[in-house]
Amino acid sequence: MGYMRFLIENRLFLTAGFLLSFNSSFGQTYFISLFANEIKTAFSLTDGGWGGIYAISTTLSAITMIWAGSLTDRFRVKNLSFAVMVCLALSCVTVAVVPNGFFLIIVVFALRLMGQGMMSQLSAVAMSRWFVATRGRALSLASMGYAVGQALLPVIFVGLLAFFEWRLLWIFAAVCVVAFIPIIQMLLQQERTPQSLADNTQRFGMGGKHWTRRELLRHPLFFCLIPLVVGPSAFGTALFFHQVHLTEVKGWSLGSYVALMPIYTLATISFTFLTGWAIDRFGVKWIVPFQLIPFGLSFVVLAFADSIFMAAMGLVIFGIGQGMQGTATTAFWAVFYGTKNLGAIKATAAALMVFGSAIGPGITGALIDLGIDFSDQMFPIAFFYFGGAALAGWGIFRFQRELPNAAV
Repeated sequence: MGYMRFLIENRLFLTAGFLLSFNSSFGQTYFISLFANEIKTAFSLTDGGWGGIYAISTTLSAITMIWAGSLTDRFRVKNLSFAVMVCLALSCVTVAVVPNGFFLIIVVFALRLMGQGMMSQLSAVAMSRWFVATRGRALSLASMGYAVGQALLPVIFVGLLAFFEWRLLWIFAAVCVVAFIPIIQMLLQQERTPQSLADNTQRFGMGGKHWTRRELLRHPLFFCLIPLVVGPSAFGTALFFHQVHLTEVKGWSLGSYVALMPIYTLATISFTFLTGWAIDRFGVKWIVPFQLIPFGLSFVVLAFADSIFMAAMGLVIFGIGQGMQGTATTAFWAVFYGTKNLGAIKATAAALMVFGSAIGPGITGALIDLGIDFSDQMFPIAFFYFGGAALAGWGIFRFQRELPNAAV
């Protein structure tokens, strides 16, 4: 089945997945960081103070995701998304009225948990459960919400910052979230039954069983995959978090560097679709072991880059990794660990991912303060990616023999 026919026949569910991932934007780093200068000025924060608040809030949201993410095993997407989006909208409103830095920790925690955490979790788990033979294509189409959000929202809100006070824009963000609630509820009027509630549609993982989170955490394969889960989030976030520093060190204009983002987004979108097709055609076990390699190559290229053209090459390769990682990793958990407890298992991975996004900018920022420029850190980061790819590949090919025949 081609992408267009698949999209038309499943348009309601795929649109719902797209909108869920799109609305995660309001809790993503790239959106919150648009208001960094305004927040620091309003609360008299230094770069270190703002970074510390962000790291604490994100870490707390990662810990909470271990419990909150498992709610997708117990409730339908329609009902749970309503509650999460209401909380996300309230979090946006609270940013506009937060009185001091202490309460800012709580507000950013709520944004990160409801936005990056739960909205992403809902989209990924829904696509993994609702689709089996076409899981790769479903995940790739739904994940376009992330790309569209990253391409449009920064441009729109930076433009609005020239005319409106920053707190009013958070009210506008809340209105946007609320406006999407009835649309998603309408799309999911005939929601497919979660596989945790429908035994005849469950898919087993390794050993022909449904794995629990406790079993996951005791299995060697999970530990082989930790660098694969943490790495893209940690150092990918750091790459964008330190873009001003990077352009200053390299001698590039920030405007020229930011202008490369559409090229990066195009590469991400292209390989998101290609990865979705490849998963359905060849199986996820042949994709996941290689998805860290583009990340490592991109950091090598960026480390050597002495022109904006080389920077473009590095970002394109990084976009290839992003496209592969966003689709393949999500599909992997359903194939190798089954779908009955997918929410709890995916929540564990999501917690690691969110935790990575907290420590990555912190570690690299501390090294910058010690006099080690981010560009000089890129070689060790690249070797981390290559080592993580080798470890994940060994683990997957070691344990893939335990998959049911249908999954192989």
